[in-house]
Amino acid sequence: MLAYGYGEEQGAKQMAKLLIQTQIHENYGDADKPYWKAKGGGDYVVKKFRDFNRVTEVVMALRGQIEQDNEFFRERIIGWEVVADDYLTEFERSQLDYEGKIIYPANELVW
Repeated sequence: MLAYGYGEEQGAKQMAKLLIQTQIHENYGDADKPYWKAKGGGDYVVKKFRDFNRVTEVVMALRGQIEQDNEFFRERIIGWEVVADDYLTEFERSQLDYEGKIIYPANELVW
């Protein structure tokens, strides 16, 4: 994916977040006769992100901290983008709207 609006022209001091989104599948069958169902996904962020010219490389380096794959559960990266430092995920915005606070923030990764 592209880093929207956060290239070098924005200045080296610009802070942003790297947002990585995943899709989760669960196997409702077994190893011999699998029945995979999509079960939502997850949001992961790298705060204070500045490696604007290496976004894909950073995402690939973080895959081991995010993706899982076994006979009953899979979580895979489906997309990523660089967003503003104050960006809230859809789930975080929903929590603010309904609960007045964020109880379950996006999973934070360290780069």
